Amino acid sequence: MAETKVDHALTLARVQIFSGMTESELAFLSQRAVPRRFTAGDTVFSEGEPCAGLYVVESGHIRIFKRSASGREQVLSVEGPGSSVAELPVFDGGSYPASVNAIDSATLLFVSKQDFQALCLAHPQVALKVLRVVGARLRRLVGIIEELSFTTVRHRLASLLLRLARNGKRTTEGVEITLPATNQELASQIGTVRELVSRNLSRFQSEGLVKIDGRSVIIHDPKALEAELRSAE
Repeated sequence: MAETKVDHALTLARVQIFSGMTESELAFLSQRAVPRRFTAGDTVFSEGEPCAGLYVVESGHIRIFKRSASGREQVLSVEGPGSSVAELPVFDGGSYPASVNAIDSATLLFVSKQDFQALCLAHPQVALKVLRVVGARLRRLVGIIEELSFTTVRHRLASLLLRLARNGKRTTEGVEITLPATNQELASQIGTVRELVSRNLSRFQSEGLVKIDGRSVIIHDPKALEAELRSAE
């Protein structure tokens, strides 16, 4: 058990809003952090639920998304180890503004609203760091709104492929990346429908920009995709 608590403290130390805290402060917080385990597809919380507290990703990955009345989804963010989620409703007392589910097997540390608010009262610098994190997320959401409002599906797909390419594998044919598990998930990330994702991926392949093999894609020339983005401006 002690080793587990130490592991939790190490996880919390990686989180931006808890950086700079002393070992004793992190130990105090880790004693109150409750690990919750999820399998792929499990719901962490749903939009509109009362906020009980925030979560820190210890392992695995989660997706934050909005869902329309018709069931269509828009992914707002994909987060991995060291990320914190739901800081804002802990502060403003509102409900969770979006839904979160697990992409793969994930362990999240839950910190109750009461414990987090007590931490902020004792350490005001934590509240300031939360503001910086929330501010960065607001800028990202403004970027999503801008893309959805002013760009085409082709442009948004090219942009996503280039983002994935930053962590891609260099090969003799180009940069190899792995797409999300389904075209439906890909559509949710760029604000469109599955059919348009499939159509535009096929067009990219027929134009020689990419080579598709299942969920593996080789981008032959990333600069050619970058030209796609510039041409759409």
